[in-house]
Amino acid sequence: MKYFLASNPVQFSSLAIRTEYGFLERLRAELKSEYCALFICSAPDNPIFTDKYAQDMKQAFEDADLSFQDFQVLDRRNQADAVNLVGQADVIFLAGGHVPTQNAFFQEIGLAELLAGTDKIIIGTSAGSMNSASLVYAQPEEEGEAISSTCERFLPGLGLTDMMIVPHYQDIKDQVLDGMRIIEDITLPDSQGRVFHLLEDGAYLYGDEDGETLYGPVYLAKDGQLTVLQ
Repeated sequence: MKYFLASNPVQFSSLAIRTEYGFLERLRAELKSEYCALFICSAPDNPIFTDKYAQDMKQAFEDADLSFQDFQVLDRRNQADAVNLVGQADVIFLAGGHVPTQNAFFQEIGLAELLAGTDKIIIGTSAGSMNSASLVYAQPEEEGEAISSTCERFLPGLGLTDMMIVPHYQDIKDQVLDGMRIIEDITLPDSQGRVFHLLEDGAYLYGDEDGETLYGPVYLAKDGQLTVLQ
């Protein structure tokens, strides 16, 4: 299996695939012919959002001369057919969105088991990249989550990588949630005994049978300390 786990692989304001750090070049090296693609949602009960998101992603790839033989969407409407849809796909997009919501859907359809031992190309965006880890860090992102006593911050993931990714560092580094600074008051304390890789948009993790490589600006949150990795 090969995977591109990005903070944000597409600039949605222009519907253009990012070219920084060899991202588009590496995609083209892998997507040399027309493939069957499957877009797996982050909001299974919001078909309008999902369909628009999937169409934008498809258009961005087609505008970069990366076309598909078939492009399907998987959400609540057809989750009963998940085994066939995943099995037939050569390329799988993991959407961005709310991490716990997407994680729950992945578990409902048994996505980790469906992907195990397969030879597919995975392209993750934001939440999709986060949920690709063996253990997922679900950084609080919605109002009330940072102070909730029931909101779980560590969830079982797809197991594609052991790296816990936190995307959009350039946006969240100065944000405040529930009266707390997201990085200093939430993420760094949560990193005690753990390691988080904080990616700026444009950065991504590429993995294949030979190992993993990070490209672009990445910061490391480890044992309560923040450092620049690259």
